[in-house]
Amino acid sequence: MKKNTYILALIIITSSLFSCGNDNEKADGYGNFEATEITISAENNGKLLQFNVDEGDILKTNQFIGYIDTIPLALKREQLEVSKAVISSKSKGVLSQIAILKSKLKTANTNKTRTENLIKDNAGTQKQLDDVTGEIDVINNQIRSVEIQNAPVVNELKSIDVQIKQLDDQIKKSKIINPINGTVLTKYAEPNEITTFGKPLYKIANLNTMELRVYISETQLPNIKIGQNVTVKIDDADTMKYYKGLITWIASEAEFTPKIIQTKEERVALVYAVKIDVINDGSLKIGMPAELWLNQD
Repeated sequence: MKKNTYILALIIITSSLFSCGNDNEKADGYGNFEATEITISAENNGKLLQFNVDEGDILKTNQFIGYIDTIPLALKREQLEVSKAVISSKSKGVLSQIAILKSKLKTANTNKTRTENLIKDNAGTQKQLDDVTGEIDVINNQIRSVEIQNAPVVNELKSIDVQIKQLDDQIKKSKIINPINGTVLTKYAEPNEITTFGKPLYKIANLNTMELRVYISETQLPNIKIGQNVTVKIDDADTMKYYKGLITWIASEAEFTPKIIQTKEERVALVYAVKIDVINDGSLKIGMPAELWLNQD
């Protein structure tokens, strides 16, 4: 009887020792999962006529989400086109005058050449040449005068063209196009609301690969490198769930340990931040705590 009691006590002590050993195991780093969150904002002012987004939706790159009312922009563009047509008609009249003057200039230059040849043959006079030269100067002055008068018209047409391009750009930006593959985290607007330039519409992040930011001590730095495979653990019911991770970034400067680290002694130490990419199976969430283990594959 005493022998059995001794064996039972020995088993209990041995089990306790193993249990204490497991409890004393510590992870090499602690941190939380993050994701690159992008806030999509309105690029125009107006009524949100269509907005097909709900929190939790999985969106693709360049997916059409909705649009902002473009009727005021379209009407303004139409008005500019009418103004451009009116100004263009004025410019055409000025250009026709220039064409007529240039035709006269061509004739005058021909007469000048003919007169110069006559003078060489002693069949013309210097006065004839002076008259033709004077006529050419008058025509050139007339052309310059008309061109000066036409300059404001040309500049006004260029200004209208720029305004039309700006409106076309605004109309294009009235379409809400999703920029990246990801999951909608937060929705800030609803259809039929009035929105303004820069107002947030929704927040999106790619959750297929999560980023675990952990902090390690200086003594651990020699044991890690970018591209190294590590093990990441999260709490899962009564046990731990394992993931494979890949170190993608190591801070070049030390910082004080953030308050998420458990003990006061650790929080006052200098540590280095490390980022680890982990493929998400759907269980990983932003802000979820996790552990880094370097001694497992």
